[in-house]
Amino acid sequence: MGLGSLFRVIRELLHEAARDLAPTLIVVVLFQVFFIQRMPDNPAALIGGFAVVLLGLALFVKGLDAAIFPAGETMAFDFARRGSFLWLVFFAFFVSFASVAAEPALMAVAYKAEAVSGGSMGALTLRMVAALGVGIAVVVGVWRIVLGHSIGNYLIPGYLLVIVLTVFSPPQLVGLAFDSGGVVASTVTAPLLTALGVGLATSIRGRNPLLDGFGLIAFGALAPMIIIQLYGILFFVPAAAGTSVVMMPSDDQHQYAALEMLIDFGIMVRNLLPIIAVVLFSSFVILRRPLADPRGLAVGMVLVAVGLFMFDEGLQVGLFPLGDEMTRGLMRDGVPMWAVYLYGFLIGFATTMAEPALIALSIKADEVSLGQLKGFWLRFLVSVGVGIGIVIGCARIIDGTNIAYWLIPGYLLVLAMTKFAPDFIVPIAYDCGGVTTSTVTVPLVTALGVGLAERTPGRDPMIDGFGLIAFASLLPMIIVMSYGMLANWWLRSRKPVKEIGP
Repeated sequence: MGLGSLFRVIRELLHEAARDLAPTLIVVVLFQVFFIQRMPDNPAALIGGFAVVLLGLALFVKGLDAAIFPAGETMAFDFARRGSFLWLVFFAFFVSFASVAAEPALMAVAYKAEAVSGGSMGALTLRMVAALGVGIAVVVGVWRIVLGHSIGNYLIPGYLLVIVLTVFSPPQLVGLAFDSGGVVASTVTAPLLTALGVGLATSIRGRNPLLDGFGLIAFGALAPMIIIQLYGILFFVPAAAGTSVVMMPSDDQHQYAALEMLIDFGIMVRNLLPIIAVVLFSSFVILRRPLADPRGLAVGMVLVAVGLFMFDEGLQVGLFPLGDEMTRGLMRDGVPMWAVYLYGFLIGFATTMAEPALIALSIKADEVSLGQLKGFWLRFLVSVGVGIGIVIGCARIIDGTNIAYWLIPGYLLVLAMTKFAPDFIVPIAYDCGGVTTSTVTVPLVTALGVGLAERTPGRDPMIDGFGLIAFASLLPMIIVMSYGMLANWWLRSRKPVKEIGP
């Protein structure tokens, strides 16, 4: 690759990342100018961190496109054609586990949880527990596609179990468990699961890609809600009051900054090794064929590792402090409370419209529904749902109501709608609830929730601060299923046409 080609690739990467981050930046600047009206404490660090996040996200997504997505999609089709259920289950479990363990959005929630919980909920523990749950759930989802069962037969009992566990789970982990379910299927995991599900449904005789192909993301989003609450009931011990974890290095640690960054990069590479191992083992041992593009896979994995490392560093330096700065500014005297709600809505709406995982899902839904389910309107409805969900979540924190009193009725409503909504819309609605929160939205929304809890008298950041992402995942399910029910009713009321969908 020549120097000119390299610069052209870098320019394209930055353009794509800037497009994804622009809505967030616009919202932040508008609120800084019109409501907060003061400069951040350390603007250079925030701008630098934001720039590192932008470049890291660009490299990360390029690596996914070059290596992980093509390999995952190809193997999903190959396993489906071979008809070996045992090896298919093996591949589904380990590729899901590995991708969730490397999911940037989950990392963001995990770091914040470790800091707020005083270390009682470690970031690595949360990520591994969530990844294990998703791996098991995706196996169940693959089993459903192979057998051709209705998705409601699995998700309704699953969410009923979540509701029961919510009653007994430690209050410190309820919001965190629901939030984790909303972020596990993001930049890395969602396209892989969508490709795997639709590929299976396309390859198996008698399966419909629209009815059967979607839903693996829904299984993946459900799993952390169950397994994290189970972990809390069995093993969680809250930290002593006043215990805190410092996520940023202190001044006397900066002399070791280069060594620490090298160690952090090594840890990031270690987190990605399971994905590489699954791809290599599946290709050489199970499928018994060489990699189609080993050099491309190697280059893509390097880009993923470097991009993920830069994203992680920028997260700590830029996005988390930016979220804290915005919350402090909006919660100070003289700023009306409606500005907080407006900020939450716009951050949720703008970033969700640019969410790559949602774009990929909406394109696939438009494609397999033969244009009956328009991709743009699906993204618009989901984005509105995310914004409304964040507003409701902020109001819940300020009001101080137990989050279970909101989420349990909300999910009971979703389960009731599952029985009455058109079959074609149900798996898509559940999947939309699992891909709403982007790698940029999550740090800002998590910081907003924790910041509101810290600055509202009588609130506990660990108990009350988490949960905004849970509402941002719940409302899109309700809105998308409502859309399907209304569209079906409207078509039937006009003339006797057959039900929308296949």
